[in-house]
Amino acid sequence: MSIETDIKQATPFRTPYHRVMVNLIYTSNWMADSQMRLLKPFGLTLQQYNVLRILRGQSPNPVKVSDITERMLDKMSNASRLVDKLVAKKLVLRTECPSDRRAVDVVVTDKGLALLTQLDVHQAELDADYQSKLTEEEAVYLSQLLDKLRA
Repeated sequence: MSIETDIKQATPFRTPYHRVMVNLIYTSNWMADSQMRLLKPFGLTLQQYNVLRILRGQSPNPVKVSDITERMLDKMSNASRLVDKLVAKKLVLRTECPSDRRAVDVVVTDKGLALLTQLDVHQAELDADYQSKLTEEEAVYLSQLLDKLRA
């Protein structure tokens, strides 16, 4: 289905660049909605999931909250608040950094890792849906085009 059909637009876009911008925003929101529906039964937000994945990638090493902030996909997220919510859910541990008492180290707990393993199964189902729509070569090329657009 075309972007024009999805957003019920009868008039053509001003330029192909305007069309691609609208299409990217619409598709990004569509993909985020799929992710949110996946995470909702587990009581997680997209931003919390992003923090957990960052921590899993560094596990078992601790990560400073400031480093989490730098790596977040959503740059408007408050990493400190997100970590607090994950601590309350016992998915991460927060400790004082031994080398800098003003900094805070965060590590994912076994419970957090187990949740991520569960989510990996569901994520694989979403990936399979994308694989039915794009070949691996198309996915690589699309990523290259998006990287080029941001460069």
